[in-house]
Amino acid sequence: MGADEGLARLNTTTFTCPYCGLPQERVATQDRDWVMLEPGMDPLVHTVPPEHRWITLVDGTVTVYAVAPPVAEQRCRIEHRLACPRQQLPDLWPWLTSLREENRRASERQDEPEPPMPPTELPAAG
Repeated sequence: MGADEGLARLNTTTFTCPYCGLPQERVATQDRDWVMLEPGMDPLVHTVPPEHRWITLVDGTVTVYAVAPPVAEQRCRIEHRLACPRQQLPDLWPWLTSLREENRRASERQDEPEPPMPPTELPAAG
């Protein structure tokens, strides 16, 4: 077992999520805390909001990678709560949430029937 393997094993433990029952990895952070990460998921950093990018350091701990702009081919990890089907997704980009809400209202307005057109002839009032 190499030194890196030993550190990774010491700093990572798999637990079952109490919400969905799926596995999540408890990983030590650089600040001597713990974070629950999604196992086997390493998206490109530019696809994840900066405050949710976790990268693994050489000592096996993880830290938030908020570099902007990110290195194009850099990979990161995400917290399990972002992927958990039974937890509310946080408001990752408030402006995007507002846009989605406005688009939802616009979509609902499109589905409303058109008001009836007035008759082309006036009725005979005698």
